[in-house]
Amino acid sequence: MATATVNSMLLSSPDPEALARWYGEVFEAPPMSMGPYTVIDLDGFFVMFDKRDDVTGPNREGARVVLNVEPDDPEAVAGRIDALGGEWVSPLESRDGDLFATAKDPDGNWIQLVRLRDEMEAQMGAPTTPFSGIAVRDMEDTTRFYRNVLGMRVLPSEMGTSWIRIDRRTSMLAYPKPDHVPATHTVLNIPTRDIDATVADLTARGVEFVRYDGAPQDDRGVMRGNGPDIAWFTDPSGNVLAVIAVDPSV
Repeated sequence: MATATVNSMLLSSPDPEALARWYGEVFEAPPMSMGPYTVIDLDGFFVMFDKRDDVTGPNREGARVVLNVEPDDPEAVAGRIDALGGEWVSPLESRDGDLFATAKDPDGNWIQLVRLRDEMEAQMGAPTTPFSGIAVRDMEDTTRFYRNVLGMRVLPSEMGTSWIRIDRRTSMLAYPKPDHVPATHTVLNIPTRDIDATVADLTARGVEFVRYDGAPQDDRGVMRGNGPDIAWFTDPSGNVLAVIAVDPSV
């Protein structure tokens, strides 16, 4: 088993702030400060921007190191790159249903956009990192809820189960159990940097937030003042989920 992991990359630039703004606009990931660096968070992978005296001008060997990014909506990302005057090495194209493109950032670094179709993603097999599992009463209802309401990727397997991609680092296995009786505790906490906006969005999508007797919850169902702000709701099988606030500067 590997004894190391990759969680960030450092891009040195003559103008790191401008480069960070470009990435932030392209991937809708607002730049933030992390120590001496400006950083954007791409689903837990941090792109850090720095200025070095020995780095000048554009990168003339962009193909040497390519940043692979898996956007939820490659067409929208490509549109934002176009709007910012981006240069394409290879425009967005479908290869048997899988989407690929390679662009240059303003410093000449190469970025590859990749979006595999669900069938191909599922063929890549089970996660190699730890994962949890939940029982559900109906797989079709589960797929619709996690995909259409929560915006997560749901990958059916040949075993009649489904992998729910909470993010690129975290998966959860959903398996059918018609007589499932849900637990009364929370089975999944979903961090958010803006809990009020998240609760409003989920409410608009038809989610009803759970109220607990004695809990200091506001009219939206958010409990405040007892640790991080948090709001609970259930999936169609009654499994308890929560959105929980994290520091927006982290």
